[in-house]
Amino acid sequence: MNSNRQVRKDNLFIIVFISTIIFSSIAMINSFTNVIYGQTNATQANSTNTIGLVNIQDIPVEKVRVGDIDIAYKIFGKGEPIILHNGASDNMDAWDPALLSKLASNNTVIVFDSRGIGNTTAGTEPYSMQLLGNDTAGLMDALKIQQANVLGYSLGSFITQQFAITHPDKVSSVILIAGTCGGKDNVPRPAEFDKLQSDIVNKSLNNVPISQDEMISLVNASLGSGWIKLHPESVDLPENITFQQMKPSLSPETLNNQKNAGFAWVTSDWDGACDDLAKIDKPTLVIAGTDDNLYVPHANSLVIASKVPGAWLVQIKDAGHAVPDQYPDEVGKILQTFLSTIR
Repeated sequence: MNSNRQVRKDNLFIIVFISTIIFSSIAMINSFTNVIYGQTNATQANSTNTIGLVNIQDIPVEKVRVGDIDIAYKIFGKGEPIILHNGASDNMDAWDPALLSKLASNNTVIVFDSRGIGNTTAGTEPYSMQLLGNDTAGLMDALKIQQANVLGYSLGSFITQQFAITHPDKVSSVILIAGTCGGKDNVPRPAEFDKLQSDIVNKSLNNVPISQDEMISLVNASLGSGWIKLHPESVDLPENITFQQMKPSLSPETLNNQKNAGFAWVTSDWDGACDDLAKIDKPTLVIAGTDDNLYVPHANSLVIASKVPGAWLVQIKDAGHAVPDQYPDEVGKILQTFLSTIR
């Protein structure tokens, strides 16, 4: 779940060497893995030109019937298709314009509301990662897209992995941002943060107000300590803001479904997705912020990269779980480089 969309951005410099900061952790990665480390420069303001950026709000919503639901989607850009799976609680309009603009320059971009989010209906089928992955396959069939690059952020990374494993013939490449392959390979997050999220879900289901301290805790967890030190104004929330105001497209029922599906994904009583992901032999890019220690601990990116031969790994310093929102232009450049290299 990404808790803050109003963040400032700084320039990012990509260095194709293993930083000494993460060197000890990288030792576990096999020799086939490409490691790229991002170093922020806090002294320069982001110079991204806003002229010509994709304005997702201006792109008309289309709908198509897939199984037991109507999926709302938007499609734009040119080139090979890339499908984006949103983070938990986000609708398709949550993606940053700078990131979308980078992708749309060389790709046909498909964004959509997941089951029960925004303008997509919830349906009647039991909620699961398998079901959400099948929804993506059905959307591709409806749009007559035979194969696509598939990107997932946070909970969307779980869906992306499940989709790629179940429907490998539909996948050109796999991009996982702030994700984990789950199961016994999952690096767990702190128990106190699990409790915080569970309390918030339960309060939402029972119409109990969420405190300002709880909201700030979510934002802190999303942004990470490095970003907040550089941008302390990022945690200045309006007084009396509610979770429903921050996530108006999310019903309490869908929030609960997502929480349960996410828990099932990271539980240790199954083998996880990494081994199956390695077997499908698709180009894979893994991105994480080095300050993501609560939502999906960034050590999970090392696990995925160590298990998937040839995987690219990008860890971005002073970025938290909200890395695509904190550095959208730079993440977009990384995606462009990856996609152009594998073609």
